[in-house]
Amino acid sequence: MVEAGSPQEPLVPVADGEQGELFPDSSLPDELVGYRGPAACQIAGITYRQLDYWARTKLVAPSIRTAHGSGSQRLYSFKDILVLKVVKRLLDTGVSLQNIRVAVDHLRLRGVRDLARVTLFSDGTTVYECTSPEEIVDLLQGGQGVFGIAVSGAMQEISGTIHEFQAERADGGVIETVTPDELTQRRNARRTG
Repeated sequence: MVEAGSPQEPLVPVADGEQGELFPDSSLPDELVGYRGPAACQIAGITYRQLDYWARTKLVAPSIRTAHGSGSQRLYSFKDILVLKVVKRLLDTGVSLQNIRVAVDHLRLRGVRDLARVTLFSDGTTVYECTSPEEIVDLLQGGQGVFGIAVSGAMQEISGTIHEFQAERADGGVIETVTPDELTQRRNARRTG
């Protein structure tokens, strides 16, 4: 268990907009495919005002294409949208934006290849990162954690809904939306009905 931003794990500067490699699986969108701001907001469950503020403050910057002046569109990758969703969940539980920034930077430092194994816990002020059931038990027995966010759960949620939105290539080309298979249609029907 590592406390995000603890003295044992010093933070080093991270390149702006770099969310690291999360998905070696080629079935997910490639790094040149992204979603415009309004779609990223709907997928992550945030407002456009939050998205804009987080991009301007470089909390979560779009890794595919940033906005350059009036009329240009940011383009967010699947990885960016996952980070947006995690940030939103941490905010909803009362964690300060300053502590969220430390947690997001810390996740980036890990190389985030194995991010699906990470569960974030917080007592409302400090964010803790656990990567094994033993670490979770130790944290809870110490009376530290109040709530947890399984990053893999957020990944699954995004994977289930992202295909409903229009994707775009970095060069501006539009990706044709794929009609969901029968299993996906049944899952979606169960969620909405």
